[in-house]
Amino acid sequence: MALGFGPDNFVLYGHSWGGILAIEYALKYQQHLRGLVISNMMSSVPAYNAYAEEVLMPAMDQPALAEIKALEAAGQIEDPRYMELLIQQHYVHHVLRMAPEDWPDPANRGFAHINPAIYVSMQGPSELGISADASLAGWDRTEELSSITVPTLVIGARHDTMDPAHMEMMAGRLPAGQYLYCEDGSHMAMYDDQRAYFSGLIKFLAGLDSA
Repeated sequence: MALGFGPDNFVLYGHSWGGILAIEYALKYQQHLRGLVISNMMSSVPAYNAYAEEVLMPAMDQPALAEIKALEAAGQIEDPRYMELLIQQHYVHHVLRMAPEDWPDPANRGFAHINPAIYVSMQGPSELGISADASLAGWDRTEELSSITVPTLVIGARHDTMDPAHMEMMAGRLPAGQYLYCEDGSHMAMYDDQRAYFSGLIKFLAGLDSA
């Protein structure tokens, strides 16, 4: 490989959407990998949508949720009220569990530079599930996980937008899978549960060195 990476030193890390890319890469090119990290991403979009519908949305303020859905149905996702509601009702509970004014600079820059033309076409306008007409709506690699044999760490968090039980199941299906659970974390547990996240990640990487 051009960068000198290979099965002795190439650990692929994918968070959220990056987890989808990491799974897809491993299914095709795992011979190049020393290890794999799937951070805060389920292996099935339909299962993710079911978790959002059955667990996350019922726990939300229902009038606020109705207003969010009404704005989506009307195509008014550029309305400032739409993002205001998402941040108040969803993001600070499940995406990054900090007051928005305390969000770290990398997170703010990441959100500021999302390409909506790509994001909305692949996922839909919000983190409340993936839209039925989005290109990722049917993505599901759960049955193929057993063919990924490289050491793999799956990271989940209690307050995540993703189902932590599903991510634990993923680790069990991976022949060399491990599961890291962040009790106080959300979708961006690397910021709101740093002690658990990074101690677990470093332990996994150190284990690769000693294997």
